[in-house]
Amino acid sequence: MSLDTSNVPQVRYDTDRMILRPLRMSDLGLVEMYASDQRVARMTSSIPHPLPPGAIEAYITRSLADDRTEDVWVMDGSHTGLAEVLGLISLTRLDEKQSEISYWVAPAFWNTGFASEALDGIVAANPQNVQTLFGSVFQDNPASARVLTHCGFQYLGDAEVYSVARETTVPTWTYLRKLD
Repeated sequence: MSLDTSNVPQVRYDTDRMILRPLRMSDLGLVEMYASDQRVARMTSSIPHPLPPGAIEAYITRSLADDRTEDVWVMDGSHTGLAEVLGLISLTRLDEKQSEISYWVAPAFWNTGFASEALDGIVAANPQNVQTLFGSVFQDNPASARVLTHCGFQYLGDAEVYSVARETTVPTWTYLRKLD
């Protein structure tokens, strides 16, 4: 089965403290600064550390492409006096009516509820019109697991994934959320 990659333009979603808006090229500097932080990279499977030149620019370019399989939103707090980029949240199409959610928050904003607020916003909007969302977190990141369970995700099981920053396979917990 092939995925339908004909994409509609991404729209923004408002939450109490932030706007979830599509990633744009002007976000390059802040996203690159945060993604190059080893604490962020080590909690993702795909961000390398050290961050190679051009990696974030290429990521933004892919996120803006018409044939993208991942929709990316910036957690933008600028309208409430916070930073323009607090973190990123994305949905990757897996199969018909299924997507995987991923997110990271810049270390300066950890333990503030921004990840939960962004996840709640994306779940409520259901921009890819899916029936099932999956999420996985590294087992040494229980705070991220709490974000998923707080937002109604149910534990599915253990797995493992290769982390580019760690250069090794890392045990994960996998969660799912059925949507109406």
